Amino acid sequence: MLNLVKELCALPGVSSFEDEVRDYIRQRVTPFADSVRTDALGNLIVFKRGIRATGSRLAICAHMDEVGLIIRKITDEGYLKFSCVGGIDRRVLIGKPVKVGPEGVPGVIGLKAYHLVSEEEEKTVPKLEDFYLDIGARSREEAERLVSVGDYAVFDSDCVEFGDGMIKAKALDDRIGCAVMMKLLEEDLPMDCTFVFAVQEEVGHRGAFGAAFAVKPEIALVLETTTAADLPGMEGHQKVCVPGDGPVVPFMDRGSIADRGLFELMRELAESNGIPWQTKHYIAGGNDAAAFQRSRAGVRTVTVSAAVRYLHAPASVAAVRDLDHILNLTRLFIGAVAGRV
Repeated sequence: MLNLVKELCALPGVSSFEDEVRDYIRQRVTPFADSVRTDALGNLIVFKRGIRATGSRLAICAHMDEVGLIIRKITDEGYLKFSCVGGIDRRVLIGKPVKVGPEGVPGVIGLKAYHLVSEEEEKTVPKLEDFYLDIGARSREEAERLVSVGDYAVFDSDCVEFGDGMIKAKALDDRIGCAVMMKLLEEDLPMDCTFVFAVQEEVGHRGAFGAAFAVKPEIALVLETTTAADLPGMEGHQKVCVPGDGPVVPFMDRGSIADRGLFELMRELAESNGIPWQTKHYIAGGNDAAAFQRSRAGVRTVTVSAAVRYLHAPASVAAVRDLDHILNLTRLFIGAVAGRV
């Protein structure tokens, strides 16, 4: 699992530019799948037959895309002005290295030098329009030979193991979920499963919404990450969840409320099989469960997430031991659903 997560996190996949991630996953899962297709939005939809022929009654979803930047203007001096793709805290941008466009042109996110900042400016977070990307170009013409308006920029961040079983990388959200699904596709499954590797989750669950209508499941399991916020100075009720304390099974977020029966099933499976688990102690965030739950006449949904610090940042942090726990809990869930449908 860990090596697979590292390989996935190394790939660029800003929302609507998921091509490299999709190509990698397709190449890896095709030998184990009964059908593989890419829909109009770019979702990779993979069907695998199981022991029980249940068709598309169960869908499992994780998103391929990550937050990033998109180039909106090239200045006369050769700098790149940009907008954010997905929710990014402007405070994490200053001085961060990036790779721009399909050629991976190296650059760095710049801002006015600190010694030129006024006392008033020092008290506020810079506006997005104050930032720029520096790719070392001396003019607009020189920059245009390297990049184009509409190109993406992705954070340039190595995947590193550190500390007491921790991992830091960009795009843990949600390459962890993708890795779990890829591992499951290598196994014999107790029932038919449709795996949705979704696009454009970070900009409003757009890929999952289309996939939900195409697949038409009765039950949807969304594999995700969720903000941990277990940091110094945070009150207990604000910490949300803790990396290393097991899979997170939320009862509610800002986009969906878990199906009560599926939530209890997930809890029972974890506790009866010795898998540590936790829930979110703060109602925040949202994911593709919202798209599945609201599609057609409604879909029973539940989410299993990895607790991750510093979501949507150039370097997020998760606990390695949570990866296998999430895989095992998902495997047990599929088996339990197979016995009930």
